[in-house]
Amino acid sequence: MKIKLSLLLYIILFLLTVSCKQKEKPFKIAFGSCASQDQPLPIFNTIVAHNPDIFVFLGDNIYGDTKDMDTLRLKYNQLAEKSSYQNLKENAEIIATWDDHDFGWNDSGKYYEFKEESKEIFLDFFEEPKNSIRRTHQGIYHSYEYKHQGKIIQVILLDVRTFRDNLKTNEGEFEEDSRYFYELEYAPHPVSENPTLLGSEQWKWLRSQLEKPADVRIIGSGTQFGIEFNGYEAWANFPNEQERLLDLIIKTKANGVLFISGDVHYAEISKLKTPNLYPIYDITSSGLSSTWYFAAPNKNRIEGPIMENHFGLLTIDFDNSVPNVKAEIWDIEDNQRIEYTIPLNELNFDK
Repeated sequence: MKIKLSLLLYIILFLLTVSCKQKEKPFKIAFGSCASQDQPLPIFNTIVAHNPDIFVFLGDNIYGDTKDMDTLRLKYNQLAEKSSYQNLKENAEIIATWDDHDFGWNDSGKYYEFKEESKEIFLDFFEEPKNSIRRTHQGIYHSYEYKHQGKIIQVILLDVRTFRDNLKTNEGEFEEDSRYFYELEYAPHPVSENPTLLGSEQWKWLRSQLEKPADVRIIGSGTQFGIEFNGYEAWANFPNEQERLLDLIIKTKANGVLFISGDVHYAEISKLKTPNLYPIYDITSSGLSSTWYFAAPNKNRIEGPIMENHFGLLTIDFDNSVPNVKAEIWDIEDNQRIEYTIPLNELNFDK
């Protein structure tokens, strides 16, 4: 009789263990960009309602656009004082990179003269520890690892401002292109030139990150990676650098890479296809408070555009019969506007 009871208890405990494991929640990464400190930003409360594990600021986290560091601090303080931001901070881990407006000046790069001062203000606002390696190197690039269900989720945040060479202005090369119904500000650098977007030290660091073991790798970039050239800021303005990153993924055999990006004041998903590499997805979420009146042409677009205020959400589910990443865009009214599921076996060199 005792043996039967012991066996029964063992079975019950086993079933409870299995049941608890099955109920483990997927890992959620919310993200967004373009948040004006002059707006109330109620979307942060909407984000909290979705219970993300982390929230990623992808740049233009405030609109600084100044060379006065007291003004920059004041604008960060405006964001900090918002009850919706405080709610987000209390309910999710916040990590961040920057784009031009919070870096300091519209469309600026390595020649912005207050980039070191701006960096310290940025790191202090996001409460980067005083002993963080992020404070010891130039720029704010950084990576994070999250262990979930025995798997590793790597979040790599790039700095596309501190080291970036000047953009090439458009001097009429595209005036006859019928795709563009607006004036193009910029043109791609010729492939014969070799301007940098990330800088040599960040490139070395990025290689070391891609060589680390991980099951999913989320690369955050302030500007879009997977779109075609459209005359505005994007990786497409630096085609050699874009190709270099694709080649680096191939050389390191880094599985599970997808991009999240901001900047453009609308949402879309782009799918970039390149030889010898799995598809590269770029989920753009840009419009926590900002909007724009049109979406630029993008032959790589597979979802969107969404023009209303919104945020992005990645749900990483390793327990699914086919582990996957579900990419969503939710608008300010908490309506789901995009849902696109990416099987993880699609992002794999060993298919």
